[in-house]
Amino acid sequence: MHKILETRRLSHDAEREQDVFYFKVTAPEIARNRKAGQFIIFQIDETYGERIPLTIADANAEEGWIALVFQTVGATTRKFSRFKVGDEVPVLVGPLGSPTKIEKTENTILCVGGGIGVAPLHPIAQANHNIGNHVISIIGARTKDLLILEDMMKDASDELIIVTDDGSYGHKGVVTMPLKEICEREKVDEIIAIGPAIMMKFCVEAARPFNVPITTSLNTIMIDGTGMCGCCRVKVGGETKFVCVDGPEFDGYKVDFDNMMQRMTSFRDREREADHKCRIGLDAGKVGA
Repeated sequence: MHKILETRRLSHDAEREQDVFYFKVTAPEIARNRKAGQFIIFQIDETYGERIPLTIADANAEEGWIALVFQTVGATTRKFSRFKVGDEVPVLVGPLGSPTKIEKTENTILCVGGGIGVAPLHPIAQANHNIGNHVISIIGARTKDLLILEDMMKDASDELIIVTDDGSYGHKGVVTMPLKEICEREKVDEIIAIGPAIMMKFCVEAARPFNVPITTSLNTIMIDGTGMCGCCRVKVGGETKFVCVDGPEFDGYKVDFDNMMQRMTSFRDREREADHKCRIGLDAGKVGA
């Protein structure tokens, strides 16, 4: 069992009826062995629970905990959000996936995160910063209230740039705007972009004229986390890859984002129906955590 040590709601999206939560959970072995870019699988029910993959947003090997950041997009994450400090997660497996390649560079590493993508971006920026790389991070959201992990990203970066679609905080605009400006003003050795598929697609196109290598994380399409279900199939360089076992990170120039976005809508109606029923049950006290 993995005990929950801390819970925080990071943001609330009233328009979409979704919240983003930060949970700190005991997991000593994972905390000692995890590397930037890796993820875990958890279940809230040991026998029948849905398997949910989540990137490890932070960890402390000495204290034996990992941090998970998740959005309430379905029934399981909705139930999980009702867990409290002291509650236990029965199944938590990891670390899984190929870790991010972290190397010392002479020039800038540019980390770009959108929405909840800032959570998996954090350990990558942190790892680069810890080995002495010059890290510039750009984080964005639709509005100020939806921005997450600002302080953590500030600690992991030499420079932090914030953008919001509506201009309510930081610069008004989207993350590709400062991305272009930075590539124009200085030498960038690599861009790491994590966020909605459409955001990553536009980041790739913004980076293309500068011929800067760009790594994208496709973690949002994962379900099973072991390659068994096949739901995370994507086309990379014309070949079929499984995000959970071959990734989750890939060369952004080779990813077929249009195909990925189309596949991500396959179960959207069922997910919304399950989430709706779960919210009704939770509010009525009929669905236990």
